[in-house]
Amino acid sequence: MLLCRVSAVSHALARWTRRSQRAVGLLRPARPFSSSRCHGVSSGEGSAQPSENGSAPGVYRDTVLLPRTEFPMKLTGQKLLDRELQIQQECGFADLYSWQRERKVKKEFCLHDGPPYANGDPHVGHALNKILKDIRNRFEMLRGRQVHYIPGWDCHGLPIELKALGELGTSGLTPLQIRQKAREFADGAIARQRAAFQRWGVMADWDKCYYTYDGAYEAAQLKVFQEMHTKGFIYQDYKPIFWSPSSRTALAEAELEYNPEHVSRAIYATFPLITLPPKMASEEGLENVSVLVWTTQPWTLPANQAVCYMPNAQYSVVKRADNSQLLLLASERTASVAALLGTELESVGTFTGPQLEGGICKHPTIPDKEVPLLPANHVTMAKGTGLVHTAPAHGMDDYSVASQFKLSVECMVDEDGKFTEAAGPELQNLSVMIEGTDKVISMLKECGALVKEEQCVHSYPYDWRTKQPVVIRPSKQWFINTASLKDKAKEALQKVRVLPDSAKSSLLAMLDRRTYWCISRQRSWGVPIPVFYHKETGEPLMNKHTVSHIAKLFEEKGSDCWWELPIEILLPPEVLKKSKAGPVSDYVRGEDVLDIWFDSGASWAAVLEESDSRADAYVEGKDQIGGWFLSSLLTSVAVGNKAPYKSLVVHGFAVTEKGEKMSKSLGNVVDPDVVINGGKDLPAYGADVLRWWVAESNIFSEVQIGPTALNSARESISKLRNTLKFLLGNLHGFDPLSQTVDSKEMHFIDQYMLHLLREFSMKVTDAYSEFDAGRVIRVLQAFITRDLSSFYFSIIKDRLYCDPENSLGRRSCQTVLEEVLDGVTRSISPILPHLAEEVYLHAPGHDKGETLFRSGWIKSSSVWRRPGLEEVVEGACAIRDSFLSSIPGKNAAQYDLTVAIEPGLLFELMESLQEEPTSTSSQLAELMMTARVTLTSELPRDLPPDALLSHGTFLINLEGGVIREDSPYSIAVVPTSAARCPRCRRYTAESADCLCPRCQAIVSQAH
Repeated sequence: MLLCRVSAVSHALARWTRRSQRAVGLLRPARPFSSSRCHGVSSGEGSAQPSENGSAPGVYRDTVLLPRTEFPMKLTGQKLLDRELQIQQECGFADLYSWQRERKVKKEFCLHDGPPYANGDPHVGHALNKILKDIRNRFEMLRGRQVHYIPGWDCHGLPIELKALGELGTSGLTPLQIRQKAREFADGAIARQRAAFQRWGVMADWDKCYYTYDGAYEAAQLKVFQEMHTKGFIYQDYKPIFWSPSSRTALAEAELEYNPEHVSRAIYATFPLITLPPKMASEEGLENVSVLVWTTQPWTLPANQAVCYMPNAQYSVVKRADNSQLLLLASERTASVAALLGTELESVGTFTGPQLEGGICKHPTIPDKEVPLLPANHVTMAKGTGLVHTAPAHGMDDYSVASQFKLSVECMVDEDGKFTEAAGPELQNLSVMIEGTDKVISMLKECGALVKEEQCVHSYPYDWRTKQPVVIRPSKQWFINTASLKDKAKEALQKVRVLPDSAKSSLLAMLDRRTYWCISRQRSWGVPIPVFYHKETGEPLMNKHTVSHIAKLFEEKGSDCWWELPIEILLPPEVLKKSKAGPVSDYVRGEDVLDIWFDSGASWAAVLEESDSRADAYVEGKDQIGGWFLSSLLTSVAVGNKAPYKSLVVHGFAVTEKGEKMSKSLGNVVDPDVVINGGKDLPAYGADVLRWWVAESNIFSEVQIGPTALNSARESISKLRNTLKFLLGNLHGFDPLSQTVDSKEMHFIDQYMLHLLREFSMKVTDAYSEFDAGRVIRVLQAFITRDLSSFYFSIIKDRLYCDPENSLGRRSCQTVLEEVLDGVTRSISPILPHLAEEVYLHAPGHDKGETLFRSGWIKSSSVWRRPGLEEVVEGACAIRDSFLSSIPGKNAAQYDLTVAIEPGLLFELMESLQEEPTSTSSQLAELMMTARVTLTSELPRDLPPDALLSHGTFLINLEGGVIREDSPYSIAVVPTSAARCPRCRRYTAESADCLCPRCQAIVSQAH
């Protein structure tokens, strides 16, 4: 039954092929050579077929259809820059976003722009981020979605304030004067960045951006603040926070960067036990035991309130061999400490963690101060002694212990990072990190409590802007209780697609680490926290009535009004009445502003209202895992119980070609403006090279940029231009509207090319949908190199150049070239919009003024996929590979090929390409690129002695594997006896001074 089915299918395919080919005249009978029809050629005229550089010398030059196009092969220097700007103007880049927003389409794609910071010039990090977003936006717009993309800027914050004031400082300036200078600085940075983004070809309505200092934005932000406060997520408290003495403000964890090379003066110090734990007191000879602690922050010792131990660990009292001192430390740390002290430590008693309960120590430097031994789960055995000095004012974990055991949280450090009067006269006014540390260590030495000092290199938090160390100190601040949001945030994150996958675990880890978020800042340039304080009690007045009133004022007048308006307008009688508060004279306005991460984290509320407050994607660098991604998630979950994004794309940083971080001080910064316009030993690459660099990079790792990467990008675009020029040149004179050939009437190889084009378009579409522009480029380059240049172009050149201009074979080929040109141009357009529009201006079949980006995505048709088509062409290609392998390095056109296949499916498939037993002009001969092909069921016995024989098999797989046939074939290759035709250069002429039959007919008609 299966054999019958194979035969039936193969015969049906062969019959269909013959009928369709006869109907359109694709099959031509082989013409016999005829000297009577031969056109003589003088020996000096040479060949007339076009050479590789496009020339067709000799008397037949005018009869050969060479490529013609005004599309330039290469654009460099100022011509390239002028052309890109001209394309932007002619093709309406500035109006494209507004045009697509006005279209009536069913689906929207929303990419929410994370605001770049308005504190400097555009850099390659901006280019990487903005171009990456633009590639996806342009793709979505092309495929018929309405793109929602509103660029924005983060305009507040300390760095802008510091840069705006320069060396003036804040001395003598009012908050409004500071704000005016900061706004002017931010406006200048925004103008420069916006101009650069436009030059890079980023599609947006640049007149309708969002700015975090805009009144309407600030009002939306305060509505988020109000709702979170009403729900109890925002509260005021006195607790340890990261404090930057160098900028005199509280910092959130997202504003820290950790210096792994920080050097601390670590010490081992003793706290004498004055009340022994009951178990220890029952042992003889343990009266004079001291607890041994280790700390990298000696300056915190004056604030010590306890010594903590690990509840489930074992502890030992050891005797020093060198001085008989008794020390208490963790049993598993004994060997390490002995090695450090350079003496033996003999264990004289062992205790479990709980057996230390009840012990009380004497503070080493503060007379009469006693501190208890307390259990704590944060104690580790990685370093130190297993006993942790605990200063609740200067440690997050320490504060947790203080909360549990009701310890004092007394702060001895001021806003400048200096000891206060509370630390005692010896320490007052000393900088805790420098002179203060020196003095504390000196005091420990004097009282005999210093056991050992060492240099410790470790990771330590620094202010991300001033690059100076921070301290942990308690302060009355406003906080968000992220611990209460954590579980909901994790649940919301499970529904978010994160690229790469590893970034999701980083986000979850960040959530676990942050139990609260300090959102108040002691600055002027920001959104004021809308709180009033009672003059006598200090109690805050803040509720939905006060905050909503302030939000309305901000929307109308901007947040400057917080300082400009009298308090009677900020806190009018009707609001006081609703708040059940006393007279306005009892209150003063607060002076703190909101953390800029809260500013930007609330952007979904101000920008995404049209999109149901959820974006399809957020796309930012990996530093935003602990920044904008997290602050956006926390605020959105608090207000709406959902993430503000459906997917997150987390990309790496731009670095030098050596993998180094870019730094002005090192002089290794790559300026995108220089990349485009040239300078500093770089030629003018133009915007498309910059965009190709972004697209080609592996964005999920560090992205390298430099001359090597940029030259490679330029070379790749140059090769692409070469292919596009070939396509355009061979479409000269072709009208797609009237001369297109139906795919069913085409040569098989042309149909096959459309089939490959359809596969290409689907792969490209999938890659763009996955934010994988690098895969788009790889698929494109493989398609051009393998399927077009090495295969299709080499086969069709004879038909393109030498067949009659209006012949079905040539028009069939041009139809495919037009489809390929259109598909390739559209496939690269999101990455190279300037080049794509330039090609579109030269391509046939478009109305004047029509642009590529207003005409849609790749138009591939399901009709292009035909059953059996792949087997026909790929079977022929398998035979072709055997043929070319038998004549390595030789010209295939100089040989006759005999293909022998036993009767069966493969024979019938090859017969669809050549019905006659032998032919010089069949589709099979064209595919083989040989002089003549003979198709037979067995090799002739009278082959000449120089014939090259070869054998192979081809697996036919039809109807999803229902029909499978492993078909053997044999080939014989012999040098042709025919002469080379002086017009087409094929070896199909009767003699050297004679045209081949095809060329005879064409030249005769021309004459």
